[in-house]
Formats: sequence, structure tokens, C-alpha cells
Amino acid sequence: MPSPDQPFKIGTRGSPLALWQAHEVRRCLMAAFALPETAFEIVVIKVTGDMVQDRALKEIGGKGLFTREIEEALLAGGIDIAVHSMKDMPVEQPAGLLLDCYLKRADVRDGFVSSVPSLMQLPQGAVVGSSSLRRRAQLAHRRPDLQLVEFRGNVQTRMKKLEDGVAVATFLAMAGLTRLGMQHVARPIEVDEMLPAVAQGAIGVERRSSDARATAMLAAIHDGPTGLQLAAERAFLARLDGSCETPIAGLAVLEGDQLWLRGEILRPDGSKVIAGELRGAVSDGADLGRALADELLGRAGPGFFG
Repeated sequence: MPSPDQPFKIGTRGSPLALWQAHEVRRCLMAAFALPETAFEIVVIKVTGDMVQDRALKEIGGKGLFTREIEEALLAGGIDIAVHSMKDMPVEQPAGLLLDCYLKRADVRDGFVSSVPSLMQLPQGAVVGSSSLRRRAQLAHRRPDLQLVEFRGNVQTRMKKLEDGVAVATFLAMAGLTRLGMQHVARPIEVDEMLPAVAQGAIGVERRSSDARATAMLAAIHDGPTGLQLAAERAFLARLDGSCETPIAGLAVLEGDQLWLRGEILRPDGSKVIAGELRGAVSDGADLGRALADELLGRAGPGFFG
């Protein structure tokens, strides 16, 4: 077990939300093993995705920009575990690393942030900010008249851009806003109206596969139902070769011993959306994810994403 003399090092990005997530993992571990706060050290690691704010993610490398430096530190032994927002995670981990611990999932919905009451009430041609290709494609499909602008940065940065008039509306994950005590700034959008990103609302904890201590500690805080949901969603994403350059949405819901998986793929300009759903045994979640991806790809045909 860790001790104040040899603290268990938790690696994270440095944004307020990332720090909240790291502190929550520490709190869960403290409770599970009756350990003091001093038995842990939170290590902030700068990542390219946070340092480069003036370009779209697809121009500088996609999802790995939020994880690469942290995973390098984990492999090198500079930290013992790494805490991530799961919707930012690539579907494959570097050799030697495992990602199989998830905290209980929070609100999966997107939130509409604007002084205007709803998306459909935005004025014709209004400027909306978002860095998410999924959200941009979904918006372009529903409101092709809107002007969509790039909106990089953490929650606080995006709120400041709204205040400065860069856009009249944006979208943020309700889970992140709630964790920061800011849920009041947004109106939740139901998933039937805007299907969320794969794994939205989930916190994942990555470890070295060879680290028996970390393996035992993380097993004690893993939330099984969230793991079942993400197994289906991430298998769906993996089969679609999902990245920050591909508009994809997906959500798995547990219904007793059954799993209901919904997914959609979109052309980046929102001109076409192909959606589907499957139900099956919870234990078959990954197979359901791959099957739904194959179904949507079959209906889309070659060159769908352009």
C-alpha cells in the first residue's frame, strides 16, 4: 500500500475539470483502503492538446493529444496511474498499458449554453462555437443556417469566449459542468435529441499492466455497470475507426440483463446521418458494438465520411 513516504502518484491534465477528476479518484482510493490524503500525490502533466489552442484537433493529431505525454510518464514510471475523461481516449492503448477501471458514470447528456432558450430558437445565421466534430455535424444537420466556429479550450475558457461575444451559444458536457458546480449555466439536451459522444460522462483510470499494486487498488474502485456500457460503446467506436476526425455518437443503456445500444455516424457537414440501434445480452456488449458499427457502415457505403 502507498504511504506518505512513498505516495501513490496520480497523473492528470491541469484543467480544473481534470484536477477534479484526479481528486475524485484519490477520494475513492482513500475510502476503499482507509488511507490518508498524504498517501497520494497528484502530478499535473502538460499535454499538447491543452498547450495548442489556436488550431482544430484534427489539424494537430486528434485524441492522442490529450493523453500522449501522460501515457509516456506512466510507461516511464513517473506516475502510478493516469486519470482521463473517457470521451477523449483513443480506443487503443500503448503496449504495456491497460485501461479497465471506470468510476460510476455521470450525466451523459450535452448541455446547451446560451442566453437564448434553445437551439431551435437561435436566430437565423447565429454563430455557435464548438470544437467537437460530432456536435458540429449534428448542429449542421438540424440547423444548416448556423455559422459554426472553432471553440477550443477548457470549460472556463469557453465560457469566457461566450461572454466576449465570439459566439452566442456553445455546447458542453453536463457531467463536466456538474463536477465543477456549473450545471446551472446549461440546459440539458435529451439523448433522443442529441446522441452524446461515446463514453461521455465516464472517468477512466489507466495503469501499467505489470503493476500488481495498481491493479489491485483500481479493482476496488471500478464500477461494473459503467464498464459494461463502455465495452459496447468503445467496441462500436473501434470498428468505425473513430477519431477526432470522424463524427460518431453512441450510447449504451443497461436494462436488467439486456443492453440497448444506439449509435449514429454523420457526414462532417451534417448533410447525412445514419443511425441505428441493437439490443442484446449485457455479456455480448462488445459484439453488439461491432455489429451495430458494421450495420451502419453497410448502409453508408464507401466514402461516407468524405
